[in-house]
Amino acid sequence: QVNPLNVSVRTQDFAYCDVCVYVGCHVSHMYRTKVFILGPSHHVYLAGCALSSTTHYETPLYNLEIDQHVYRELQATGLFDQMSQSVDEEEHSIEMHLPYVAKVMESRRGQFTIVPVLVGALKEEREVEYGKIFSKYLADPSNLFVISSDFCHWGKRFSYTHYNKEHGPIHASIEKLDREGMARIESLDPRAFSAYLKDTQNTICGRHPIGVLLNAVDSLRSSHTDFDYCFKFVQYAQSNHCTSKSDSSVSYASGSLTITQK
Repeated sequence: QVNPLNVSVRTQDFAYCDVCVYVGCHVSHMYRTKVFILGPSHHVYLAGCALSSTTHYETPLYNLEIDQHVYRELQATGLFDQMSQSVDEEEHSIEMHLPYVAKVMESRRGQFTIVPVLVGALKEEREVEYGKIFSKYLADPSNLFVISSDFCHWGKRFSYTHYNKEHGPIHASIEKLDREGMARIESLDPRAFSAYLKDTQNTICGRHPIGVLLNAVDSLRSSHTDFDYCFKFVQYAQSNHCTSKSDSSVSYASGSLTITQK
């Protein structure tokens, strides 16, 4: 079983889509019937998660059908709100992944559905709760998970200018900061990742979807001891190599989670 996790695209910037495409090359799409896409909410405050109110999403390639059966299962938990159409249309974190999903899954066109989920500003205990809900879907080898995020937003316009001169120029300090977070994610320890975020305040917009995924793995580990779990980052980039405090940049990274039978 292989379940890739994509923590990649700056969801407003196609200029760095190669970071996303790189991990797409690692995805085995054979026998996939559902693609879960978890993205952070940018335009509306959510204390939980929300589902789309539409039946399909359009892409330049073909339409992607939303899985209404899974939606009903999620709604039955009482923990999922419904997005209004305006919120759905304004949010880019899920939208920008859709063409890649359509392309990667092109050979299975008409044979798979998508499960888009908008993730709000979750407290740690809510990340645990949602992780348990999604763990049963993560355990199913016919499901593929895509997690939308980027990494550090650095600069005055982002109100984040953390800089450790011991690591060299600003861009090198940013990369060191990001790679520390990436190492926490690779450890698959949700508590370690939460501690990193509290310590550094790194501006990772998809930190809550990532937290949900890490908690889903944590939940699976306790119930599926016959699985091996391995997360590896495969690509990293910055939109600009900052050298002065007047500069700004956004970081991007892609990685994949594989779950295999022991």
